[in-house]
Amino acid sequence: MSAELSPIVSEFETEEQAASYDRWFRAKVQASLDDPRPNVPHDQVMADMRALIESKRTKRDAG
Repeated sequence: MSAELSPIVSEFETEEQAASYDRWFRAKVQASLDDPRPNVPHDQVMADMRALIESKRTKRDAG
């Protein structure tokens, strides 16, 4: 049985949950690092998101 963790110390209820999340998170980070696709510059992502938000706002205001 896993020891319970204090909510002040951890957002997880048990050490087992914390360890499980840590393994999942590390696997996601490693998968991202191993991804062969080219990186997208931050400025490009921000420009794309601003355009998406504006298009949604325009559609909402028109409808």
